[in-house]
Amino acid sequence: MGVARLTTLDLREMKKKHEKITMITAYDYPTAELVDEAGVDTILVGDSLGMVILGYTDTISVTLQEMIHHGKAVVRGSKRAFVIMDLPFLTYQINSEEALRNAGRTIQETGAQGVKLEGGEEVSKAVRKITRAGIPVVGHLGLTPQSAGQMGGFKVQGRDIKAARKMINDALFIEEAGAFMLVLECVPWQLAKVITEKLSIPVIGIGAGQYCDGQVLVYHDVMGLYTGKRPKFVKQYADARKEMLRGVNGYIDAVKKADFPGEEHLFTMPAEALVALLDN
Repeated sequence: MGVARLTTLDLREMKKKHEKITMITAYDYPTAELVDEAGVDTILVGDSLGMVILGYTDTISVTLQEMIHHGKAVVRGSKRAFVIMDLPFLTYQINSEEALRNAGRTIQETGAQGVKLEGGEEVSKAVRKITRAGIPVVGHLGLTPQSAGQMGGFKVQGRDIKAARKMINDALFIEEAGAFMLVLECVPWQLAKVITEKLSIPVIGIGAGQYCDGQVLVYHDVMGLYTGKRPKFVKQYADARKEMLRGVNGYIDAVKKADFPGEEHLFTMPAEALVALLDN
């Protein structure tokens, strides 16, 4: 028998037991295979792929088709982790029927286990519509990259009392609408702690402190692969880019010096065949 994937019930149980939930992004087959083998609990196919994979300057340029393309590879590469797909910009904001259609297409074509969307009360109808169709939904509050322009940039959210109260209410709206998990991004740790304690569903933090039920980071940030500006909340755990550069430089040097390919990399033909070939 194969390894069973984690379920929404497993993740809820982890919160009850105060067992921290791990989440990391992946956008392709080998990365998904690697993080799954390492034992990560959840994989997020984030629209951050627009910046770290496709070279866009933001996340709102990412299309649904691009998300599905990468999501298929991630699902194929993972066995145990619960795979969550970001719904990209304008695939769920227009109305709840379109949100359900796009969420359904995403799940049907990728085989992922859930979808994530940004926003609070204003998207609660979409969350309710999608969950009632049997699709697990993850909410996302705080700094929501798809709305960063409206927020005045990538800034910490919920610092004043009015904004903090709204975020708490939005979190409750999202939970009541049926979401099974919530991501909090760039939120004061005190507010994140309050929200985590108020909700019965797991709360995953990214720049939201240690009191959340789990943490998420972008794979390229963790591995030191992304060369853009690194947010304060990021911690790099490896310098994979340095090692990869060393490997590519070694290859280039070997080819230039004619050290590669060596004898061990060559194929041969029978001597009589070579003689016959040269005689002609």
